[in-house]
Amino acid sequence: MTTPTSTGGDREHVEPRALRRDAAENRQRLLDAAREVFADHGLDAGVEEIAQMAGVGVGTLYRRFPTKDALIAELVHEFMEQVVTLARRARTAPGGRGLEQFVYALGEVQSANRGCLARIWSDENSATLRQEYRVLIADLLEDATNHGTVRADAAVTDLDLLFWALRGIIETTGAHAPEAWRRHAAIHLAGLRASAGELALPPVDEDVVARSRESLLQRSGDRDRLTEGDV
Repeated sequence: MTTPTSTGGDREHVEPRALRRDAAENRQRLLDAAREVFADHGLDAGVEEIAQMAGVGVGTLYRRFPTKDALIAELVHEFMEQVVTLARRARTAPGGRGLEQFVYALGEVQSANRGCLARIWSDENSATLRQEYRVLIADLLEDATNHGTVRADAAVTDLDLLFWALRGIIETTGAHAPEAWRRHAAIHLAGLRASAGELALPPVDEDVVARSRESLLQRSGDRDRLTEGDV
C-alpha cells in the first residue's frame, strides 16, 4: 500500500515513484499529452483525445485522475513547482543577474504549459507555492536593485505586469511564433534597466500577428467579430 505524501504543503497525493513502473509511466504520458492537447485546443478539450494521444484507455486516465479538473490541477501544481524551483535557482545567480535569468526561465515554462495558464492563479492546491513565488520574486528584484542591474524605482508590480504580458503573448502567438515572447521579454527588461541597448531579435511580422489574433478570437468564441480591419 502506498503512503500519501505532502507536496509543497498544499495537498496530499501519491508520489509517482510509489506507483508500479507502468502506472507511473502512464501517468506521465497522460500529463504530457494533456499539456499538448490543452495547448492546441484549450481546456475544453475532451479527455478522450488526451487518452488517445497518451496511448492509454480512458479508464486508465480516470484511475490516475478521477476528473478532468483533477488532471488540470496536477498540471498547474507541477507548473508552480517548476516556477518556484527556477526562482530559487535564480536567487543564487551572482551579480544581480538572477532576475533576468528568471524572466527567461519563466517564459520558457509558460510556453511549455500555455494551455493551462488561465488556471495558474486560481488553483487552491498551489496557494502555498504561489506565496513562496511572491517572496522569491521580491528577493530577486531586491538583489538586482542592490547590484544596480535594474532601475531603483522598479517595483514587484512591474514584474507582475511583465509576467502577465508574457502570458498573453505566449497564449496568442505560441502556435504560430513560439519564440515571440523572447523579444518582448527583452524589451521589458531593457525598460527596467537604466540604459537601453539594441535588441538582438527582430519583431514578429504582421502576418503572424494577424493569424495569432484570429486564433484568439476563435478560442474565445468571437470569430464573428473578426473583420478585415482586425487582421
